[in-house]
Amino acid sequence: MTALVKTADGRTLAVDQSGVPDGIPIILLHGTPGSRVGPAPRPTILYRMGIRLITYDRPGYGLSDRFPGRSVADVAGDVAAIADSLGIERFAVIGRSGGAPHALACAALLPDRTTRLAALVPLAPRYAEGLDWFEGMSRSNVIEYTAAAHGHNALSALLDAVADEVRADPTRLVPALDTDLPEPDRHIVADFGIRRMLATTFAEALRDSAAGWVDDALAFNAPWGFDPARITVPTMLWHGDEDVFSPVGHARWLGRQIPDATVVIQEGAAHFGSLRVLPDVLTWLADR
Repeated sequence: MTALVKTADGRTLAVDQSGVPDGIPIILLHGTPGSRVGPAPRPTILYRMGIRLITYDRPGYGLSDRFPGRSVADVAGDVAAIADSLGIERFAVIGRSGGAPHALACAALLPDRTTRLAALVPLAPRYAEGLDWFEGMSRSNVIEYTAAAHGHNALSALLDAVADEVRADPTRLVPALDTDLPEPDRHIVADFGIRRMLATTFAEALRDSAAGWVDDALAFNAPWGFDPARITVPTMLWHGDEDVFSPVGHARWLGRQIPDATVVIQEGAAHFGSLRVLPDVLTWLADR
């Protein structure tokens, strides 16, 4: 069942929970675009792990109110509000793809509440020193982030059209990725269950508009509002070396900034390989 949580500034956030009600709390930050409904392990798997998995729609996605002009750092206040509403003092955080920078923000800005951090196929800050941010990135993402650099109107014109197509056919966005997919991702996305899971989360994310997607991309293209080097909690960064959506150089750069981070680069894996390793990473996060 979806709960609606109020933030201090009066916005509403849509929150789901699965797994063990009194289990080890882990907050999962979804990808871009994405929503609270997935992808995530089945409840039976979470029960065996003893995990209480909490997901929510970032502002502008799904059932959550928009937060125009939000930065990546603003996620920390929303996550704290959700944890407070659920009576949770300390929790682990995990973010995949576009959710990874937001998970990093929680660890940096809520160090007394975050127990462990996992960032799967993360993006690095847009103007990270010493990183060619676009190197190895797919044409579709280069177009998206270039539009973001030109401001809200340019990006909305691009993404609103895609969102309209997804609302008409929720499977539209999944096959649209095929022209950019490396072979490891083609193999994973060929699975019907994975494709259905992705279509479900895309449909929920864009049910009303592309606002959340637009605001994510703008936030990634602007200063994040925190320094990843401030992260001191146990951290795992996972990346496939053939990723073209958030290239592996981003994880390597973050690994050089975050003290004592464990960096796992998997050969022969790409962006959607993060779905395969999610259960193992959740097990690591739950290790007290």
